[in-house]
Amino acid sequence: MKPMVQLITDSSADLPLELIEKYRIKVVPLSVRIGDSEYQERITITPEEFYEKMFASDELPKTSQPSPSDFANVFTELAKNGEPMLCFTISSGLSGTYQSACLGKEISGADVTVFDTLGGSLGHGIQIIKAAEMAAEGKPLEEIAEGLQQIRDRMTILILLDTLENVVKGGRLGKFQGSIAKVLNIKIILEGIKGNIEMLEKVRGTKRFFKRSLDLIGERSADFSNTVFGITHTGNIEDAEYIKSEIESRYHPKEIIVNYMGATMGTYAGKGGIIISFV
Repeated sequence: MKPMVQLITDSSADLPLELIEKYRIKVVPLSVRIGDSEYQERITITPEEFYEKMFASDELPKTSQPSPSDFANVFTELAKNGEPMLCFTISSGLSGTYQSACLGKEISGADVTVFDTLGGSLGHGIQIIKAAEMAAEGKPLEEIAEGLQQIRDRMTILILLDTLENVVKGGRLGKFQGSIAKVLNIKIILEGIKGNIEMLEKVRGTKRFFKRSLDLIGERSADFSNTVFGITHTGNIEDAEYIKSEIESRYHPKEIIVNYMGATMGTYAGKGGIIISFV
């Protein structure tokens, strides 16, 4: 019997708890500071609590990656099980988590493969699910890693910003520009490209915004029968469920996962933010 692969991830993957438990995934939490208080993501603060506090604050929360020693401790402990280890991180273009995990590997001396997903939220999480499925089929770590590179290259990540409030708070857009966007009801669609986030389109009006986002999905492929979609939201579950139903009726995918967006991506997505990931 070949050994199973032990999967590890930072908490920004935004996987539902039932999938974390199903696939025995070890989660290393990121930290988030709101005002004078610091929390461990999804451990000492729930997504619901996070968004309540964030929306009430005049300043953006500050997120920080796990330390190298956090990863090293996990790697050292799991190495005792004798299973090959595969650690996934949020894109190195968005966070220092990948570098932290690599340093943790060096400190621990453990035999672990650290994989940069070049994604965030369920664009990161879906890659873990794919790895878990390959591991369940008995594929060795080398073959899983090779397959993941192909999956990562095919991944589409669309980031839908309903408001630019947090972009203004973060200093990436001036208050005047943000006010103009609000008056004109301008929505933004961003895309994850090779680990970084780039502007894709600007759309006026909510109905056009959702319609264009859904149309963009159809432009990426003619067949979604084997596609897994991930939809994460910042507390706007009704919008997420609407997008889910539209994707189901239009494209008939293999699976759609809906969950709260974590603090890492949610801090910049802001109120009403949605991330659609698929491969």
